[in-house]
Amino acid sequence: MGLYLRPIATTDAARPAAALTLAGGWCWFDRVEVLERGRPARLVPVGELSAEALAPLVAPRPAFGGLAMAQPRVMGILNVTPDSFSDGGLFLRPEAAVMQARRMAAGADIIDIGGESTRPGAAEVAEADEIARTAPVIAALRAGGLDLPISIDTRKAAVARAAFAAGASILNDVTALQFDPTMAGTAAALSAPVILMHSIATPETMQDDPRYDDVLLDVYDALAARLDEAQAAGIPRDRLAVDPGIGFGKTLEHNLALLNRLSLFHGLGVPVLLGASRKRFIGTISAEAEAARRMPGSLAVALAGVAQGVQMIRVHDVAETRQALSLWQAVTNGVAG
Repeated sequence: MGLYLRPIATTDAARPAAALTLAGGWCWFDRVEVLERGRPARLVPVGELSAEALAPLVAPRPAFGGLAMAQPRVMGILNVTPDSFSDGGLFLRPEAAVMQARRMAAGADIIDIGGESTRPGAAEVAEADEIARTAPVIAALRAGGLDLPISIDTRKAAVARAAFAAGASILNDVTALQFDPTMAGTAAALSAPVILMHSIATPETMQDDPRYDDVLLDVYDALAARLDEAQAAGIPRDRLAVDPGIGFGKTLEHNLALLNRLSLFHGLGVPVLLGASRKRFIGTISAEAEAARRMPGSLAVALAGVAQGVQMIRVHDVAETRQALSLWQAVTNGVAG
């Protein structure tokens, strides 16, 4: 790809007449940063760009998993694992997992359930074990009347099929359908909305000296290619979303470079998810070694993403994130509610 257009997203009350709405959401922009490999970035007013160039940036995003994308959505993390980096073992028992999901449902728009840790250094979990951890919890939540969208966080097709049979409705694959060669076909057959996350290698090795020519543009190109591959496999683009994969095969500097110019990913024309909750770089910057104590830093990163128009934020601390988001929206809009 030659040129990359990054909308300079803002929510300021003083909106110029020439400004455009970003992705049908809550941000506007009247300039873009034009990025090109090997050349300095430059700012260009939207009036100097063609309608064709601007189309991916202004087109309203279709509903994803039944949720309108015109407002930010909160995805609550439920790890049914013994070894996740932040809450491993807390919700391994089905009863504990169901109780936690019901607590999160008060503030979440989506519950994201995973049975395999993908923290740096984590080993692969057998399909049968991953299914045994996740499918019964999903089934119990549906039997108990939970009607929120449930996403299954897995890279394995058999786990996805079992989860959808139990009542899941969204697939969240940290390898963007690349780990399991049958996953793309499975997602197409399930008519599943799919979140394609950028990562490199596997959890066991992804933090072993990750390198990029230009992390922002390299991740963008990789996700663009995965979107094309998913469509070729029979998954319509209006059922796809992307996640730049903060912390997955990235150094601290890589993570900050992605977060600093996160609005670039709107150029892909699909909803964007940000998952940075409690991650190591937050602990490094804030000098907080304990993952469970990184909620304030996680809120700061989540709101920074929302300020760049990110449609979905994946978090551990749902109630706190919902409160912070409600206040951010009230201050930004100048009205409560």
